[in-house]
Amino acid sequence: MNVSKREQRVLHALAQGGAVLLERDGNRRIIEVSCVTRDGWCLADVDVGLFKRLKGRRLIASRNGGPYRITRLGLGVVRAQLDNR
Repeated sequence: MNVSKREQRVLHALAQGGAVLLERDGNRRIIEVSCVTRDGWCLADVDVGLFKRLKGRRLIASRNGGPYRITRLGLGVVRAQLDNR
């Protein structure tokens, strides 16, 4: 599966224990997406379009209304890296 550099960066952060957090408006529409690493840092290049692509490919999923985490399929797609650079 072809994964862009931005998607690869987000998946790598999620594979290390990060989470994708959503902010919704009154009509339950997504207005803001943020990816938080396990250390508490936010990735700057995550937006709604990127989130929808990852979710549509089933690389990330939410369980019991919690934050979005990487799935087993997502772990298979992500390439090994030393760090997020």
